[in-house]
Amino acid sequence: MGNAKDTLIPGISPVIRAWASVGGKKESEGPLAGEFDLLNGENSLGQESWERAECLFQQQCAELCLKKAQLTPDQVSLALGGDLQAQCTATAYAMRTLGFPYAGLYGACSTMTQGLALAACLAGSCLLPQVLVMTSSHFCAAEREFRTPLGYGGQRTPTAQWTATAAGACLVSPQGKGPKITALTFGRVVDLEVTDINNMGAAMAPAAAQTILRHLAGRGAQPGDYDAIVTGDLGLVGTRLLLQLLEGQGVHLTNHRDCGLMLYDRQTQQVGAGGSGAGCSAAVLCAHFLPRLAAGEYRRVLFLSTGALMSQTTYLQGETIPGLAHAIELEGCV
Repeated sequence: MGNAKDTLIPGISPVIRAWASVGGKKESEGPLAGEFDLLNGENSLGQESWERAECLFQQQCAELCLKKAQLTPDQVSLALGGDLQAQCTATAYAMRTLGFPYAGLYGACSTMTQGLALAACLAGSCLLPQVLVMTSSHFCAAEREFRTPLGYGGQRTPTAQWTATAAGACLVSPQGKGPKITALTFGRVVDLEVTDINNMGAAMAPAAAQTILRHLAGRGAQPGDYDAIVTGDLGLVGTRLLLQLLEGQGVHLTNHRDCGLMLYDRQTQQVGAGGSGAGCSAAVLCAHFLPRLAAGEYRRVLFLSTGALMSQTTYLQGETIPGLAHAIELEGCV
């Protein structure tokens, strides 16, 4: 399943020189609350719709990231970003205010690592000096689009995950201070033929397992070579399946972390199987892992974002839910 050609090594290991994380009300009550750059006490941000509120989450995050990097907007070479709204409108509408050169991405919940991997290729080849990568999700906007409108009051199943109301942004440069992106593996679409829209963890787990195996093979590495192997938002169900799939291949993870299980307290916050959403892995990466890599607490981390690639229409037609997972290898500051 592994292939050395699947893993790319940038010509120059680019640096994540600045990052920012923004969360909403639920995130402000979770175990990582103290690690966010900004937490909003209510999720509407005074806007007339949840969709407009998500645009503001992205704007807040981008502005915080640039402030940390001490850059002005006209110094951004390119912004790569996306979200879960139809046609990535949260990001597109945020960009009409931010004004950066912009290329939109869609990888569902895998978008953050997809963007960072592409940024590493662009910055690592010195084509672009300052690449901003950002993504977000909003619980209320996502529920309205993909599942049951909130006003309906539908019962959530135990396998369902809670879409994070959060955003993350990273500035990637060819040089500077910060954690380095030393390798990357773009994922392939994998379909376990899951059809339950309330069980996306199971849909994404096979893709995560495949990408981990491919990356390890490409790097000639073992799981123990990393301080942590992090998945984006598999939640409880997907995490259990991931570990089973890897054990079937003779790979035993003892250093696995899942952003969907880190962002909330499942015992007290009623989030079902854990967190999800494009903003989940983005926010946890920027709030928790990058600061620890920068401080030298982590030496080497394999970070994956995982995505379920259904649409509002396909799952109603009985289609299966394909999964996708991209990986980046991060090296801490010594």
